[in-house]
Amino acid sequence: MLRVSRLTDYAAVVMTCIAAHPDDVLSTAQIAVETHLELPTVSKLLKSLGHAGLVESFRGVNGGYRLARAAAAISLAEIVEAMEGPIGMTECGVTEGQCDREAQCGVRGSWQRINNVLDAALRAMSLADMLRPPMPPAVVTVPFSILKSRTIA
Repeated sequence: MLRVSRLTDYAAVVMTCIAAHPDDVLSTAQIAVETHLELPTVSKLLKSLGHAGLVESFRGVNGGYRLARAAAAISLAEIVEAMEGPIGMTECGVTEGQCDREAQCGVRGSWQRINNVLDAALRAMSLADMLRPPMPPAVVTVPFSILKSRTIA
């Protein structure tokens, strides 16, 4: 199974929480309560997201966090990269020279194409998109005549 780490998933949850309050500065405690995540976990995530320039922090009594840019201007890829590093399903898909077999590898180009598709999909999904309710699954309709012609007699 391919999947992002739990912390990366939680980072998307935290970012979505902050994005849902675009005019507010949220405290770490508020974010923890709203996301149902542990306070130390939220603190760790916010530190990484801050280093990546995705959130701004404010000190003081009314301090906290808000998005560094509009939710529509932050891609899911940026959140993944903040937590995981460069996006790639294989080491050679991210940087060259990571594998001794690279020169004779017959699948490297295919993995790079897959990496490009994955990267494009994550860059196409903004944080604002993550706030929208999910679309219902696509329903495929098949004409009855096709079904009838495929039945076994």
